[in-house]
Order: sequence, then structure tokens, then C-alpha cells
Amino acid sequence: MKKTKKWKQVVSVLAAATMLVGCGSSSGSKNGSSSKSDTLVVGYSQFNQKFSPFFATTSYDIDAANLTQVTLLNLDRMGQIITKGIKGQKTKYNGKNYKYTGPADLKVKENKDGSVDYDFKIRDDIKFSDGKKLTADDIIFSMYVLADPTYDGSATFFSLPIEGMAEYRSGMDTLYKLLMTAGKDNTDFSKFDEATAKKFWDTDLAAAAEKYVKSIQDNLISGGTNKKGDSIAACAANWGYTLADGATAVDFVNAILANPKYKSATEALDTEKADLAFVDCLPDSYKEGVSTGNAVNNIKGIVKKSATEVSVHMTKVDATAIYNLAVTIAPMHYYGETSKYNYAKNQFGFKKGDLAHVRSVTTKPLGAGPYVFKSYKNGRVTYDSNSSYYKAAPKIKHLTLQESQEADLLNGVTTGTIDIAQPSITTDVAKAIKQQNSNGKLSGNKIETKLHDFLGYGYIGMDADIVKVGDDASSDASKDLRKAFATMFSAYRDVAIDSYYGDTATVINYPISNTSWAAPQPTDDGYSVAFSKDVTGKDIYTEGMKADDKYKAAKEAALGFFQAAGYTVADGKVTAAPKGAKTDYSVTIPGGGSGDHPSFMILDEAKKALAEIGIKLTVNDLSDSSQLWDGLDANQIEMWCAAWGATPDPDMYQVYYSDVANGGANPGGSNYMNDLKDSKLDDLILQARSTTDQDARKQMYKACLDIIVDWAVEVPVYQRQECTIFSAKRVNLKTVTPDITPFYKWQDEIENIELN
Repeated sequence: MKKTKKWKQVVSVLAAATMLVGCGSSSGSKNGSSSKSDTLVVGYSQFNQKFSPFFATTSYDIDAANLTQVTLLNLDRMGQIITKGIKGQKTKYNGKNYKYTGPADLKVKENKDGSVDYDFKIRDDIKFSDGKKLTADDIIFSMYVLADPTYDGSATFFSLPIEGMAEYRSGMDTLYKLLMTAGKDNTDFSKFDEATAKKFWDTDLAAAAEKYVKSIQDNLISGGTNKKGDSIAACAANWGYTLADGATAVDFVNAILANPKYKSATEALDTEKADLAFVDCLPDSYKEGVSTGNAVNNIKGIVKKSATEVSVHMTKVDATAIYNLAVTIAPMHYYGETSKYNYAKNQFGFKKGDLAHVRSVTTKPLGAGPYVFKSYKNGRVTYDSNSSYYKAAPKIKHLTLQESQEADLLNGVTTGTIDIAQPSITTDVAKAIKQQNSNGKLSGNKIETKLHDFLGYGYIGMDADIVKVGDDASSDASKDLRKAFATMFSAYRDVAIDSYYGDTATVINYPISNTSWAAPQPTDDGYSVAFSKDVTGKDIYTEGMKADDKYKAAKEAALGFFQAAGYTVADGKVTAAPKGAKTDYSVTIPGGGSGDHPSFMILDEAKKALAEIGIKLTVNDLSDSSQLWDGLDANQIEMWCAAWGATPDPDMYQVYYSDVANGGANPGGSNYMNDLKDSKLDDLILQARSTTDQDARKQMYKACLDIIVDWAVEVPVYQRQECTIFSAKRVNLKTVTPDITPFYKWQDEIENIELN
């Protein structure tokens, strides 16, 4: 699910989707200095500079963008929507009443015909940081960006059952997909002209191929599979293709097109997701929509009622709707074009199918949030306070988000170069914090520590379309192959997590955060320890089994799964792989190049055990975590370690819905497991969305989780606590947001924080 999940990540348009998160360190420049008394410095991992309320993908970029934005609705500390934001709404948490305010009030009406109306009324005194007034037009614009047929960001607003949404999104496809579908020898130029086609095939495709192949080479080199300076042919060989010496990037791409051994390669060429490496290498013009048939020019269910009122009509109940409707209200005059906005004429700030202008300001956010973006230079995102922020101008005039290595965060707060940071609260970090404070506790004279459950969980993922047998990722043989690895990984979870986190994390057995009401509990019927049964369905472990005996039993069970997958086994070892599979695989982990990751011990121990039964596992420890996200976006990674960030609602659409009934034409936005296409899972995900009965939904999600575990594309590893540390010398702790929770972070009241 993707980096830490904060409220503004949850209900902003980006955060309506669940995001992928890394746990390790990432490269960054040297820490900045807090020498100015009016500047707050916050330590962060590396940014990807997608500071957009529409297109940011990592939590770090989302945070950077959200500091400049406001969302239509806000959450309280329990993760519940605040429906009376204008005058404020009080809810109780931890025995205290807290008042929450926001830009809007919301009224929800369920009609007799099963449809639902959501009526929003916004404040009339909110201004964007450039002085322009925020109105209903900005809400309409933001919703239409998210609903556009070519929108390829992380939000799933378009999946809501809003009246007219399907009709609005039909009858249009991207120019790129049309060109690829037509082919180089096409003679039908009814949907694009001949000059465009010629330029694509003769020039732009080759240029994109150079960039795309370079991303593959960089990935192979960073993972240690190839060396710097290796030829394209040498890299292609490790990607599964035999090319002649002197082969070019175009030769490599042509080979992939002619024989897509990895569906990931064709998906990189066939999807509209801008983050996928190949598509992102092309000019934005190829992402523009082209009309392919009859389509309506507005969404009937989205209605502007006045300058301060917007109504959304849905044809049926959708349990996730209230969260997905909490869009970021982006300024139409900045992200769109005022000359292209006329609500009465069905013009919404951009030409339908053309988000080029929206994309053009991705690196420079602007909104009505507490801070005004200034620049991103040398690993620093800098801001000034927004004097017109509707809640109150922040008391700290300047803010810097500073890229820092994980290992430098605690030291930065201790030495005064960083004021606030979120280090992983490992056993070593907890010990170091206590040593810094004179009282020997986590909070003292130098450092104040705030702990709460992380809204998400750590996992080990597998790309089903790479780690498979033959051509069918859903076959029993393919599942058995992945279960062999999952069994070995699972065996070492307890010792690894205890060693890394101590009592600040627990091992989990289902791919869902324990913070969710839908998470299975040990006392529930049907609860099972993940990957604890052998290929015959018998328990691998017995009560009270010693560690060494446990690891031996896991190894024997893994060998059984390999054999069931079609591997040749002799004398307790794998000697040959079936067609489409291998005896050597790699797993990528963002451990800073030094093994600094909670799952590193799992991989290291599993590597040794697998070697004993004839399987080679290569562990690629990245010093730069961004290489992991790039590799996943391009579907170039077999197995990996990361963490999901969750949303308040346990909806699984964004991550696991494959739309297999329609050929996967409308998949969820973050299905890095690839080819997890299961019609039963799809049906359950949609059924769980269609009711607000929490007990019924919990049963449906348990069935979903069982399917995901059976596919063995995810090994659930840990539920950790999240740690925020404050410099007790620099930050006035009395002004810090009280009772921080997974849904309500210190940033949610950043305007109140003061420096000493």
C-alpha cells in the first residue's frame, strides 16, 4: 500500500487510493540546518518531485503536495468523516472531546430506489494562496480531472457509481494505444493522421525505447545482475532475450514486442499508466485521448448548484464513496485553464482527454493549504506560510522538508539540524533515543517521541506473471511455486521482526493492517497462520517446536511445493525447473545497501535455506529506494519487500481489482502483483462495496484475503508502530497536535505549532 498513510493521503484525491510504501532508507543530500528561528525543518526520505494533488505516488511526494492543499472533507482521530466542517464538529477520542473543522458540510440521503445523493456546501471565505477565491468550480474541475478517460494517477474516483460516469469515460482511448493497436503498417487514418503515425514509428518510439531499455539496464546493474558498461545484449540476456552483439535499444524493444515473455513488458507498452516506464518515456501528446465512438460530454451525476454547492448523485450504495469523494480541491485557474471552463457549456477547465496542462505543473503545487510551495533544490522542499489559510496562518513562517538518510534522522534531531522526523522505531533506535534523554525514556529533555500504530503493514510481494510456471499465473503449479518461496519467507518472520522492532511491531498473518476493523483476529473462525500448511494441507509446525526444527520443517515443505509445481527433485534437491520457471530468482529490498530493513534477515536466512535445496535466491539491497518504485512501475522486479499504506475503509479495489471479466481494461491502480486476475476476488470486492453492513463486509473481506493468500503473491510480515520524534529544544511541545493517531497526524494542526 505505499509509504506511510496519513489522513491527507487517505482522503485527498491521491490518497483515495492505497499507496505502496517502502520501509528502508533512501539516498538524499546532506541534512539542512535549523539555524533560522522561523524555519521548521522536517526530515524526509527521497522525493520523486511529483508534488501534484493528482499524480503524486509516494507518501513523501503526497505530503509535500498536501501541505499546499485542502480536501473537501476531513477525518477525525478515529478515521471517521467530519460532515459538519464549516462550524465544526466535536467527537470524542481517548476520553477527550476534540473539535474538527473543514471546508465543507455534507448531507447524505439514501433514496428509495437505492440511489444516494451527496450534497456539499463549502465555506465562502476560503482563498488559494495566490489570493483567488475557492468556489464550486474548483471542486467540479478537480472531479473531472479524476474522471477523465486518460487520467492515470492513483485515485479511483472514476470507479464510483456516479450517474453518467461510465458514459462519460467511454468512447475514448489514448493516442498511444490506438497507434500500437493499429500497427506500423496501418492504412486507416480516421482516428489519427498519417504524419502522426509516421513520426511515432520513425522517431518517437525509438527515442522512448532508448529510455525504456536504459531503465531496464539500470535496474539490472543496480541489482548486481549486470555490471556498468555491459552491452544491451548482455542485459537482454538476463531479461530473458537473446540478442546479437551490437543490438540496439529498438532491437530489444522489438524482441519484447515480438515475444512478450513477461506480460509486464506488454503492459508497459499497453496501459495508460504514466508511471509505467515505457509510456512515461513518450511525449505527453501520446497520452491524450482520441474519440473512438459515441460519448457524452458531461457526468450527469455531478451537479453545480451554486457557487458554494455541489451535488453528486450515485446510482447505488457504495461503502467507499464518502472517502473517495473527499477530493483535494485544486485551483482550476492554475491546474486548468480558465478559458476552457464554462460549466453551462460542459467545459471543465481542460479539453476532455487532454491533461497536458494539469501535468505541466506537477512539480510546482499550488492550493489553499497552510503553506505555499517555493522550490525544490538540493534535496530540500521549501515553503512559506500561507497568510490566507482559512484555519489560521501558520505560526512558523518557513518550512523545509529535508531529504535525509534513515540513519541520519535521529542524529539530525539530536544535533539540531532537523526538528521533526519519522525514523523506523527499531530496537536500536529506541535504545538510542533513551540514551539521548537524561531520564532514559523515549520522551525527555532532548527528544519527544510519539508512537501510534502504522496505518498499513509490511509485506514481501511477488509478481505473479514472472514468478509462475508456464503461461498461466493462476495455475496450481504457479501458485505452488510462489507458495514454496512464501513458506520459506514466513518461517523466519518471528525472529526477524523481533530482532528489528522488538515490542514495537508484531507479525501478521493476513495482507491487511491490524488497524482495520476488517482484519481477521486469532479468535475468529477460520483464522490461520500464513503459509503454515504443506502441499497436502497438513500443518507444517507443531506446538512448542524448536526454532531449528521449525526451519527444517519449512524447508521440507518448500521442497514439496517446488515438486508439486513441476520441478525435478532428487536426493532432497531441485535439479531442474519446469517450462516457464527457473531455479534462480531475485528479491529486491530497499535496505540502504546495508541491510537496514525489517525483512532483510528473512531474506538472508531464506536464501541460505533455499540454497540447500537447490534454489538460488539473489538479494538486491538498494541504496536508493526510488529504484524499487521505478522497477515496480515498469514491472521489472520478481519479488520485493515494501509496505502498504491503508485507508480508513478496507476497500481493496485500488490494489486487487483486476476487472478480469472485461479483459483487465479497468484494473486497480497499484496491482504490482500483476496478473492477480481472479473473477471471484473481483466479485467479492464489488459486493463489499455495495453494502454498509460492517459485519457482512468483514466476512467478504476475509474471503478476499483467503484468495490473495492462496495466490501467494503477498507474504504478510509485520504490523509496526509509527514513530514521530520532535526536538524538545527546538519545538514548543505544548503546541504539537495532541493524541496523534493513524488518521490524524501532527501535520493536521501544523498551523498551531510553534518553535521555542
